[in-house]
Amino acid sequence: MNNTFYNFEAKSLQGKDIKMEAYKGKTVLIVNTASKCGLTPQYEGLEKLYRKYKDQGLVILGFPSNQFANQEPGDEKSIEQGCVINYGVSFPMFSIIDVNGDNAHPLYKYLKQELKGTLGNKIKWNFTKFLIDAEGNPVKRFAPTTKPEKIDAYLEKNLK
Repeated sequence: MNNTFYNFEAKSLQGKDIKMEAYKGKTVLIVNTASKCGLTPQYEGLEKLYRKYKDQGLVILGFPSNQFANQEPGDEKSIEQGCVINYGVSFPMFSIIDVNGDNAHPLYKYLKQELKGTLGNKIKWNFTKFLIDAEGNPVKRFAPTTKPEKIDAYLEKNLK
């Protein structure tokens, strides 16, 4: 079977297995997140994007990772509380994963293979973003420093 975005699954912050095929027909923005990072305030911008476009088919999926300077030291519960309390995050969040190395989550191995970045197959830092179109094709990779407002302009042009 060909690997496509819809073949993957991941555990939600609440411990449920979520199949990516649940997002068929939606435009998906996948972000590796951290709560103690200089870029953490991007949660706010991401939430704004989500609220602005969710009725047009956008879903944002947050994947916490502790692989960069120990910036996600908490457990699922503290991540969930931090996201909601500090940033009002209402988009789906998943349990902590590795995004680089041998233990990288299979979804991230796939995304890095499909859309290489400046470091080739590596994720450079927290808040690297991958955009999947409504047909499940990875179409764009955004750098960690690309602010959600910049992505807004891109989405405006590309959402139906």
